Amino acid sequence: MDVSLLLNVEGVKKTILHGGTGELPSFITGSRVTFHFRTMKCDDERTVIDDSKQMGQPMSIIIGNMFKLEVWETLLTSMRLGEVAEFWCDTIHTGVYPMLSRSLRQVAEGKDPTSWHVHTCGLANMFAYHTLGYEDLDELQKEPQPLVFLIELLQVEAPNEYQRETWNLNNEERMQAVPLLHGEGNRLYKLGRYDQAATKYQEAIVCLRNLQTKEKPWEVEWLKLEKMINTLILNYCQCLLKKEEYYEVLEHTSDILRHHPGIVKAYYMRARAHAEVWNAEEAKADLEKVLELEPSMRKAVLRELRLLESRLADKQEEERQRCRSMLG
Repeated sequence: MDVSLLLNVEGVKKTILHGGTGELPSFITGSRVTFHFRTMKCDDERTVIDDSKQMGQPMSIIIGNMFKLEVWETLLTSMRLGEVAEFWCDTIHTGVYPMLSRSLRQVAEGKDPTSWHVHTCGLANMFAYHTLGYEDLDELQKEPQPLVFLIELLQVEAPNEYQRETWNLNNEERMQAVPLLHGEGNRLYKLGRYDQAATKYQEAIVCLRNLQTKEKPWEVEWLKLEKMINTLILNYCQCLLKKEEYYEVLEHTSDILRHHPGIVKAYYMRARAHAEVWNAEEAKADLEKVLELEPSMRKAVLRELRLLESRLADKQEEERQRCRSMLG
């Protein structure tokens, strides 16, 4: 089958390559639509930009959730289950595709697609670095062009037929999810289930980071979200300490302190991580900073200092014994 159709949308042409089955699905707000896609240039070679099958998994979007590439919702809601269609889309619809493609590629590579705009909005960050990190996408960003989307519709699920992941929530739902995820993380931590607790804290952080990108950096609402994020990151670091992942703790706490040098808990946790990897002077410096900022923590600081001195003494004794054994 090869049927050309004109949708009632400017700058879009549809060609059905394989007819679907049944009636047109009910695409109500909140429905999850799962599909495979291939994005191609309109050149003679039909150069492939992205292919979900090569990425290893299909794509899903939520109807009515303001997906970054709005035209995809229009294309998908014209299709039946099992249908394969090709859509030509003019540049008025494809300008943001390079940014979407970047996020999809980072997910496929196992990277965090939100980490690049934690402290600034996406567009500002893009212009600051002058690159999306992929040469073909930089070229497409500089010179927008019509694109062809080959789409195969796999599944349409009503809102009550699937469990919504945090990245699929709208802004209000994300804010409502944060205290629930935070509380569940705390509960799991108390039970000693540190991997699961860390995952809950991470999900809450992603929700807040997405909300934060909508605010102007360093203004009141942005700072409120930043404070919540830092609290969750430090909870996440507590899990990492239990899992003996000390260098990651050093990375996260140092990042917090670069931007917010008055957070006592970050100094305290960094001191503990320094002590575990034998950075004695750094650990002592951080504990002194804790005492300076929060004198009421004197008892805890002295306990950590005593523990550090004891571990250092044990290490020195072990080294002396090793030297004696080597000398016979």
